[in-house]
Amino acid sequence: MYNTIEDLCRTAEERNQPMWMEILEDEMRCTDKCEDDVWKELENRYDIMKNGTTAALGESGKRLRKTMITGMAERQFSYAENGNSLCGVGINKMMARAISLSETNAAMGKICAAPTAGSCGILPAVLVTMEEEWNLSKRKILEGLLIASGIGAVVVKNATVAGAEGGCQAECGVAAAMAAAAVVYLAGGTCRQQAAAVSLALINVMGLVCDPIAGLVQIPCAQRNASQAVNAIVSADLALADTVCPVPADEAIEAMYRVGKQLPRELRETALGGIAESETGKRIADEIRNQ
Repeated sequence: MYNTIEDLCRTAEERNQPMWMEILEDEMRCTDKCEDDVWKELENRYDIMKNGTTAALGESGKRLRKTMITGMAERQFSYAENGNSLCGVGINKMMARAISLSETNAAMGKICAAPTAGSCGILPAVLVTMEEEWNLSKRKILEGLLIASGIGAVVVKNATVAGAEGGCQAECGVAAAMAAAAVVYLAGGTCRQQAAAVSLALINVMGLVCDPIAGLVQIPCAQRNASQAVNAIVSADLALADTVCPVPADEAIEAMYRVGKQLPRELRETALGGIAESETGKRIADEIRNQ
């Protein structure tokens, strides 16, 4: 059983096996499921995630219920395919996929919380992009998903993933950390590099507030799903390059939790601060309430 990232790294190193095997064995102990059942459940969850990355694109997107963010994913994907973007085709498609999940969530479609509904687009967008860009097998992707789930479990045990308790750093930030660890594994990185990616992703987003316009999980949630998918890739690259990150992942998680508690209530999903309190944010909220 593991309670920290250090537990995962140390045990994996002692047993000379990948982190995902430690997480798999713990999942089997906790749920009394056999290994085949765990893989089947992972595949089911990943299929839901993958479907969501295209649910807001093309004809299927036109069938979604209209929201404040309707059409964002389609525009981003079209921009990516034009080939003139600053970040390149792969990154822009990844952002479109993340936004697609946000649109699906906002329209009451089927998603997997990863770790929350508000951050549901980050991990799927990153995994699907890795699968496509690196031509990875589904089994390999599922191993990465296991690693991401283990990281999320550690955060839930020791901190929070709720925007109402810890701000958006606890939702989109943790999702980025989960995805970053998975990416490092998929790229051939070590357990220690996976842990460093978690720390880097959280450091990059430390203090991010939760300020949804009209209290709806749409704006800036969709944009933050896109940006934090990119954070995951950036953090993974920094870790793979062995960029110095002196703060261990577990301490970064503790710091995130502490910072979240220090945030005023106006900046923790109450729609009373941040962009929700901007002139435009309040106007949009009034329009929604008066519909």
